[in-house]
Amino acid sequence: MKTKTLRIGILTGGGDCSGLNAAIRAVAKSLMLNCSAEIIGINDGFLGLIEQRTRVISYADCSGILSLGGTILGTNNSANPFNYFGEDVSEKVMDYYVSLGLDGLVVIGGDGSLSIAHEMSKLGMNIVGIPKTIDNDLMGTDRTFGFDTAVSIVTDAIDRLRTTGQSHKRVMILETMGRYAGWIALHAGIAGGADVILVPEFAYDIDEVAKACQLRMGEQHYSLVVVAEGAKQVGGEFTIRETKEFSTDPIRLGGIANVLKMQLEEKMDAEIRATTLGHIQRGGSPTAFDRIFATNLGTYAASLVANKHFGSVVVLKNNQVCSTSLKYVANKSRLVTLQDPALASALSLGICFGNTELEAGLHSLNQAIPNSTD
Repeated sequence: MKTKTLRIGILTGGGDCSGLNAAIRAVAKSLMLNCSAEIIGINDGFLGLIEQRTRVISYADCSGILSLGGTILGTNNSANPFNYFGEDVSEKVMDYYVSLGLDGLVVIGGDGSLSIAHEMSKLGMNIVGIPKTIDNDLMGTDRTFGFDTAVSIVTDAIDRLRTTGQSHKRVMILETMGRYAGWIALHAGIAGGADVILVPEFAYDIDEVAKACQLRMGEQHYSLVVVAEGAKQVGGEFTIRETKEFSTDPIRLGGIANVLKMQLEEKMDAEIRATTLGHIQRGGSPTAFDRIFATNLGTYAASLVANKHFGSVVVLKNNQVCSTSLKYVANKSRLVTLQDPALASALSLGICFGNTELEAGLHSLNQAIPNSTD
């Protein structure tokens, strides 16, 4: 009797990031070579399942895409089957999944996409998840691919802003992505030598920020401020650019750099400029690290599929690729905490976060460090 060919779908959901094509390539080629699987590409994320748009992915389709940014499958961050323009179409999506004869589906996505994947798995869909997001904020994994590339882009922008800040003796403000988690701002701020880093996890006191900028202006005649789009003043609210109904990402933040510019202009006598990178952080060719990392996650996901370990997501824990249950990742965010070593390093270097409680917390943490023994 002829053995049934393994038939696996792949989709990329949510916002794009560098490394998606590397992950697609790894999953597809690994399954084709080791399981003789047939790969079905789902166009534009979960929207492809809603609108029934798929295509067969060949081995040749996966060649020459490792260095490409974006995703050959397309993506969408406004196609939640459980709330598609106010309607629950999840059962229709499930019926289409069955009609395709899929043995499983690999979902490459961030918090929104993997949360949807978890809900679809409850309906009987065989899913393996791969974590991607430039925000690096998925619970259960120490890192997501796309983050390294975004940090590299932001760091390069900081380096460029420094030269114009030095030349004109200005305060230069750079706004990064990061709605609720400040990982990009934190890591790029450290890498770029920022004087002030403002993140969503810790509300800032504008007087503390102005004091730090004024100090640096006196010492070096310029100051660099990196602020995540979700940062807010003590007692303040998010700076919302727009809202989009029926989206997995209904609140669009943006504009905090200009808000901060106006706040600082009231506190200090200096030329201040604000720059927002926006989607520049998402695009372009992935770094070597993200190419390798996405490949490692993709091949591991393929092994989970081959062994029918569904309802799981590939993660990085203690520098080891492994897996955990989708339920431990869904509807959760990994935020910057005082225990994070990067934050502790930044505070030790005197980088201002506009929050005096952070400095007090760092002092308490240092007091608790035991003496090392040989």
